[in-house]
Amino acid sequence: MSDTRPPLSTTTSLWPAAVVLITGVVMLVSFTLLNTLANQGVSKVTVTTNVYVVGGLATDFSNHVASSCAHNQNPPTNIADALILPINTKTLAGPTFANQGAGDYDCSLRFATHHSPSDLLAFYKNNLSRLGWNLFSQGSSSGKPQSLFQKAGSDGFYWIFGVTINSTSKSGSNWTLRVYQNSGQI
Repeated sequence: MSDTRPPLSTTTSLWPAAVVLITGVVMLVSFTLLNTLANQGVSKVTVTTNVYVVGGLATDFSNHVASSCAHNQNPPTNIADALILPINTKTLAGPTFANQGAGDYDCSLRFATHHSPSDLLAFYKNNLSRLGWNLFSQGSSSGKPQSLFQKAGSDGFYWIFGVTINSTSKSGSNWTLRVYQNSGQI
């Protein structure tokens, strides 16, 4: 006996898979559209605060003599924010620009204050570390009290901020503030 019927054919429909794929694409497009329409972005909030170090010297926000070192966009803004002074500081000389036009940026100022050298150096250590400066040296080769701080500037150079006590007496300290661009790039 021979069977002359053709073999049974089974067909598989692709519609169930297509429905899943189409549903996924519709959901992706709808959520992307919803996210785009509802996105408010990131709002930038600027907050200005005065920070006081407990137990330390207060910053004299009205004394802008140290900022006289900042000119012609030097030092960059993230470096110039360190040009602060403690209360009861008097200017003796400055600013003095060494190597002006012939090399790296270098500015120094001389001040007098009735504060002790340790209080003065602690003022800068506390405030500059808060601003991202790293204390890398204390004391000088001449034996005078000194603190040197380093920070990468937004201009691609390292910057050095130094406070050196020149002399002390019963009435206080005479000291030099110096900020200069290190010769090495970041």
